[in-house]
Amino acid sequence: MAGFIYKENKVPQYQRLYQRDDGVRLWNKHPRSRVLLLPYFAILGVGVAGSIYGMVRMAAGKKTFY
Repeated sequence: MAGFIYKENKVPQYQRLYQRDDGVRLWNKHPRSRVLLLPYFAILGVGVAGSIYGMVRMAAGKKTFY
């Protein structure tokens, strides 16, 4: 329990990181953001591409995915 009580305060460190004017978007500043954003954008891209593929097939008159 002492690890939670005497833990280092990282608020000033993160405040300097996020308020720095370095031209990087806010959601991309943290070192771990790439680990979280890469799968998110991959899943988003596959979903959008699949939806467009399905819409094109439906417009062509084919009602199955394959």
